[in-house]
Amino acid sequence: AGVALCINAHANDQLKQTYLPNLYSGQWAGAMDMTEPHAGSDLKGIRTKAEPLDDGSYSITGNKIFITGGDHDLTENVIHLVLAKLPGSKGISLFIVPKISVNADGSLGEANGVTVGSIEHKMGLKASATCVMNYDNAKGFLVGEPDRGLVCMFTMMNYERLAIGLQGLGNAQAAYQMASDYAKDRLQGVAAAGSATGATSDPIIVHGDVRRMLLTIRAMTEAGRALSVYTGKQLDLAKYASGDVQAKAARYVGLLTPVSKAFLTDRGLDATVMGQQVFGGHGYIRETGIEQFVRDTRIAQIYEGTNGIQAIDFLGRKITYDNVATLTEFVAEVNTSLTQLTQANPEHKAMVSQVFAELLTTANYVNDNKKTQPALVNSCAVDFLDAFGYALYGYFWLLMADKASSHEDTSFAAQKQFVANFYMDKLLSKSQYHLSQVNQGDKSIMAMPAEMF
Repeated sequence: AGVALCINAHANDQLKQTYLPNLYSGQWAGAMDMTEPHAGSDLKGIRTKAEPLDDGSYSITGNKIFITGGDHDLTENVIHLVLAKLPGSKGISLFIVPKISVNADGSLGEANGVTVGSIEHKMGLKASATCVMNYDNAKGFLVGEPDRGLVCMFTMMNYERLAIGLQGLGNAQAAYQMASDYAKDRLQGVAAAGSATGATSDPIIVHGDVRRMLLTIRAMTEAGRALSVYTGKQLDLAKYASGDVQAKAARYVGLLTPVSKAFLTDRGLDATVMGQQVFGGHGYIRETGIEQFVRDTRIAQIYEGTNGIQAIDFLGRKITYDNVATLTEFVAEVNTSLTQLTQANPEHKAMVSQVFAELLTTANYVNDNKKTQPALVNSCAVDFLDAFGYALYGYFWLLMADKASSHEDTSFAAQKQFVANFYMDKLLSKSQYHLSQVNQGDKSIMAMPAEMF
């Protein structure tokens, strides 16, 4: 879907007509080919070359690594979007490179010099082939303008980053369902105040530590769904709205996309580990199934830009680049919204408002010191993103509890309020902890000489 989105946005009409119908039908698959052994997050060092040919196409030579779905036999063709450099150019261009050549009438021709060097042996996601791809004079077709390949790629990158966040969120929800069912069924020990039924052992759901883990997973997962929907709404407004609405949505997309990717996947892994912990020793055994969520979620923190890079983008480009203007606008909107919540706990509203005020103060501290302390943003970005994430989830919990209070299902409304209370009591303060880390600056992080590591 991402490949089709990129081609639709940037390729010429002939390429669209040749490749989009079979991509959208699922007859062909797509792959994004960016990373090379020496050029991962810093793509300007890629060495894959694109030599112009007389017919207007290009000869692509080089290799890529970590290519998800690089090859398989699920579809009859795989359409690669490959980043490569034109002769004498320092910029990066984007090319369509099909595994099998496509004839003028749309039928498949001969193999196109696209081969698999090896398949990576991964920690998780075993069913998805992650490939080393080789291009030996493969014929490619320029997408968009020369040296503007990364701009074209970023058409789909925001959607991909939200999708990766959803992977972490989905695995967290699955882990919760498994762990919750297990906790209500597994008999072990008795309640701290004695068994209510007089049994010699109770379901482990009676134990405070098990409840802590399950409530944490649930609180973070339900707020994560709110973040996902809200971010998706901003993406749609940025794409389909107009005027001031579109402009504001575009600013919020920049603000929220790195948070959706990083916070959802970091907390998603936390959730799967907690879900596994609920199972105790049985959680480490493959037959129970819970350990697969831990393995499969781990990659989501890494691909589409590691979470550290997401955080640096968030703090360095989305928060301080405009001197905290977008964040200030967003916080003002949050505070306006809080005043309109008629059913929310006033104490909780004050807590969330206070956390956002502290967030703004810390953002301005970083902005004021970013030039005199050049390592500050890089060193503190993850803590700042986490602080924002926990503050945002507090706001979303107030919205959800307020809406649920009038729901016709009283059990549903009660559940929302119970979990909202837990979040406010136990998790919101994590935002202030992470802000305290940012306010400590970068001195102790950067002080030790590299050779001492």
